[in-house]
Amino acid sequence: DHDPQLHILTKHIRAETSPDEIGWKRLGQLLIKLGQFDKAQQVYDVLLTQTSDQQEKANIYHHLGTIKNGRGEYANAITYAEKSLKINQKLRPSDHLDLAASYYIIGLAYHKMSEYSKALSYHEKALEIREKMLPLNHPDSATSYEYIGDVYYRMGEYSKALSYHEKAFEIRQKILPLNHPDLADSYCDLGRVYDKMCEYSRALSSHEKALEMRQKALPLNHPDLAVSYNNIGSVYDKMGEYSKALSYHERALEILQKALPENHPNLAVSYNNIGGVYNKLGEYSKALSYHEKALEIKQKTFPPYHSSLCIAHNHIGLVYDDMHEYSKAFSHYTLAVEIGQRSLPENHIRLQEWKTNLENVKKKL
Repeated sequence: DHDPQLHILTKHIRAETSPDEIGWKRLGQLLIKLGQFDKAQQVYDVLLTQTSDQQEKANIYHHLGTIKNGRGEYANAITYAEKSLKINQKLRPSDHLDLAASYYIIGLAYHKMSEYSKALSYHEKALEIREKMLPLNHPDSATSYEYIGDVYYRMGEYSKALSYHEKAFEIRQKILPLNHPDLADSYCDLGRVYDKMCEYSRALSSHEKALEMRQKALPLNHPDLAVSYNNIGSVYDKMGEYSKALSYHERALEILQKALPENHPNLAVSYNNIGGVYNKLGEYSKALSYHEKALEIKQKTFPPYHSSLCIAHNHIGLVYDDMHEYSKAFSHYTLAVEIGQRSLPENHIRLQEWKTNLENVKKKL
């Protein structure tokens, strides 16, 4: 509303009674690629009011779903993608790629909301169509493998995660130029799985390759650079190199604060990472302050029984535990376990970890 260029732009679209839709759609897609979701949304909102064609509406709803995912508004993303899907199910055959695109958007939103079994089901539907309808080694199939790998990663099934990420990586290595951002994503995914499997030197090497590619291919303050800095920071953290870890996490936070709205979930990840390092350095008040910022964002952006809240409560519990404030630690660990039992599979590795923390602190009370 306050961007004069955008105001002029949307005025232009409205003024053209029969706008050159291809041009405007290209602009919308470009704005999405640049991460300028507010501007992209305004373009598509106007295009939506200017068409009565159902197929056109389905395409616009699809792009609005992509925009909502980009803005972290996951429930709205599902609403738009389902509108697109509903139209396409009437107009398209059941194995049409437009349906796969909608399944993918819905899968991605559930994925971000930590509803992993739903996410897996939609990602698998998308992959099934893509494997059938696309040529071998197509980038969209690689994207499906990547996200299925990531769901398994989030579910703590690291060997399955590794297998899907390797499939995505193999395709991308064959078809993409050396410093392509998607190839960097694959290195990043593999690095995160190696990290969880405690293979730290492989993790570090993968993350450094991802960062190197992203630095060559992306603008200076692109959020994906922050992802790489965070990942490298996390590996150094686990290797006990805390000053290096802190330096990478702070670089990540600096970028995200410039690039994202103030309550975006990715900022919470950065605050948690920095809080964790301060806790290990024994700087408890700083640690608490960062973890509380993370919890505050998560409480604003996620439903009350979202697994991200468990992570935040567990982190705060760990700090109080180290400060010997056991009753406060107990109350945060309890919340982590209660929310975890409602949002994660019973055998999830993190849930077991939180239960252990709770049992241990009970003995100290």
